[in-house]
Amino acid sequence: MTAGLSGAPVGGGDGVVVKICGITSATDALLAVGMGADAVGFIFAPSPRQMAPAAVADIVKVLPHGILTVGVFRDEAPRRVVEIAHQARLHAVQLHGRESAEDTRWIRDRVGTTIKAFPAGHPAIERFEEYGAHYLLIDGANPGSGEVFDWRLAEGVADPRRLIVSGGLRPANVGQAIRRLRPWGVDVASGVESAPGVKDPGKLRDFLVAARDASAALGGSGDAAPPGDGTVAAPGRAELFDWQRE
Repeated sequence: MTAGLSGAPVGGGDGVVVKICGITSATDALLAVGMGADAVGFIFAPSPRQMAPAAVADIVKVLPHGILTVGVFRDEAPRRVVEIAHQARLHAVQLHGRESAEDTRWIRDRVGTTIKAFPAGHPAIERFEEYGAHYLLIDGANPGSGEVFDWRLAEGVADPRRLIVSGGLRPANVGQAIRRLRPWGVDVASGVESAPGVKDPGKLRDFLVAARDASAALGGSGDAAPPGDGTVAAPGRAELFDWQRE
């Protein structure tokens, strides 16, 4: 396992890691953790869920040891990313914009764990190793639509043990995504909310149960069909990601 800023291990080491992103309160953070989430994410980029570093630091203080805390950034200055990560005592940073390979490596050398995100089908995914990030997160080809991308775009692009799947996940489809892609982790924000930045206890519970059940059954056939009509979405880039949605 990779050590975070505080020396805490990354991930639970027991099945697929579930990250609940867009946390805006200690209440929701503790709710997610209490229901079994392995990681919580805090948004520092423009979004209805955007947080101030000091507020995140206060939430992190009350979380149990071993919970992975992640800061999500988009096209932020590398020095500012590192500064916020240390100020908030985060274990990991997630770079969700057009960060260069050089900037990503610079950040990686100064924080515990680095996640680099790309929309599904983005040509830079083929050069993921150049970025030096520990994990690759693949989001929808049109992030912000709330739609599931064609999971074939995430097959074979990276070692599944380094893959995090996001984009349109919800209780009804997270199990299918896990069985299909067998990723290291799954990431959800709006799919478990009652309003932007407000987590829904029922959706959280259902999401985590579905993820755990699928993770426990990974030794099965794993023959779930791809979402939608099977067509491959064209690579694209939207202005909004899932965690920026109203």
